[in-house]
Amino acid sequence: MLNRFNHEPTTNREDEAAITEAAFREGYIQPRTDIKRNGMRVAVVGAGPAGLAAANALNLMGYQVTVFEKNEAAGGLLRYGIPNFKLNKAIIDRRLRLLEQEGIDFRYGATVHAGSPAGAPALSVAALSQQFDAVIIATGTPTARDLKVPGRELKGVHLALELLSQQNRVLAGMEFLPEASGKAERSKDERITAKGKDVLVIGGGDTGSDCIGTAHRQGCKSVTQIEIMPRPVEGPEDPQNPWPNWPRTLKTTSSHEEGCTRRWNINTLEFLGKDGQLTGVRVQEIDWQPAAAPAGRPVMVEKGEPFVIKAELCLLAMGFLKPEHPEYPENVFVCGDAANGASLVVRALASGIQTAQKVHSILSH
Repeated sequence: MLNRFNHEPTTNREDEAAITEAAFREGYIQPRTDIKRNGMRVAVVGAGPAGLAAANALNLMGYQVTVFEKNEAAGGLLRYGIPNFKLNKAIIDRRLRLLEQEGIDFRYGATVHAGSPAGAPALSVAALSQQFDAVIIATGTPTARDLKVPGRELKGVHLALELLSQQNRVLAGMEFLPEASGKAERSKDERITAKGKDVLVIGGGDTGSDCIGTAHRQGCKSVTQIEIMPRPVEGPEDPQNPWPNWPRTLKTTSSHEEGCTRRWNINTLEFLGKDGQLTGVRVQEIDWQPAAAPAGRPVMVEKGEPFVIKAELCLLAMGFLKPEHPEYPENVFVCGDAANGASLVVRALASGIQTAQKVHSILSH
């Protein structure tokens, strides 16, 4: 009997996107003008998917919502982490205009500190909790997983989002200083570019794929992507990991198809350089031995001799650390990746809506 769960994905995403585009194009989506205000105010810290979803839901319920965002525009990783070739930022801007027309107040360049009342800055969670009936923290997972090996300080070694966010800002019209060749000192205003360089991406996920596509568009010489974990199986299903578990199968994106050498079971040992500038990365092939205990983790063992991958630019795309929060006042809520760690955009949206409902349930009684 044919396994009805073993098939290629359907086009639900494309169908939904086409319906939404038609609705905007034909004027079916218009700002709500019948919102009745209830006199209560809510602050949302962070304008990523979770924060925007929470703000939208509460605004439609009648709350006066103010969104505080540290960056110069809203969208979070949708704007600053996903390349334009995957997500046109006009899609975000269109929705933001709708939210603004419906009464949400956006305050950009506003960093909210997680300080305590004693000596806390004016713009702090504690201060907002006294000014607003409720505060929602939706700051995402701002801390990327770093790689503390010798040579990390070399010029040319960057976290993936340093490249991706800067590239999106460049495409939005921002200017950066040209590269200071041969200097180890860095400036956040200095241009990061893959032009004419051999690029190494460490990390085999979607962020790594985005780095590959961006490197190609900047005119790189070559791209190599390495991953410390084993190569996933090819095909629709792993016999050791059946549906409905998350599929651990090999994912090849359009960025990979543009040209990329991919290697698995590779551990990074050291960044090599000359005169403060990255020239290569010393790595070693490894194996994974089964865990000794049923609940234990597999053990990494060395395999073969270390070797060097030539690279003038190395991008670290190894995921994000789950945020840690201080103890907040009772009227402060945390949602999205800020609460649960890095996950999917749809989960962030769902968390934002659920948190808005929780806030409403408390404030309306």
